[in-house]
Amino acid sequence: MTEKIKTLQIIHLAICAGTILVYFFVGEISIKTLKIPKIDSSSIIYALIPVFAFVLSTFLFKSQLKQIDPKLKLEDKLPIYQAASIMRWAVLEGAAFILLFLKPDFILFGILIIIYLIFLRPTEDRITNDLSEN
Repeated sequence: MTEKIKTLQIIHLAICAGTILVYFFVGEISIKTLKIPKIDSSSIIYALIPVFAFVLSTFLFKSQLKQIDPKLKLEDKLPIYQAASIMRWAVLEGAAFILLFLKPDFILFGILIIIYLIFLRPTEDRITNDLSEN
């Protein structure tokens, strides 16, 4: 089982590292860009993207986990957990890229999404906890 967890951790690391590298090279991050942007009626949708991404990724993740048969062993549940995790990370990564490329003024929100993505690192305890809530 630890091999499967290592695989999931490598996938997570690749997603996080790729997103961070794109932000580093494309984002032109400076102290000036790390302030909260002015939000008006035309840009409110961009401020809601991180919230929407969080809600959607959590919903998709939990709905995938609910489909797992509770009678299965932990090792048998892991492929479904892996697919659900990748789906969750993809939604968050996509939201970060949308903010970076469509509204660079909101780069701070994208960085917050990346920080949340980093905190979602799969560990044996987290996986066991997520699958036991099922």
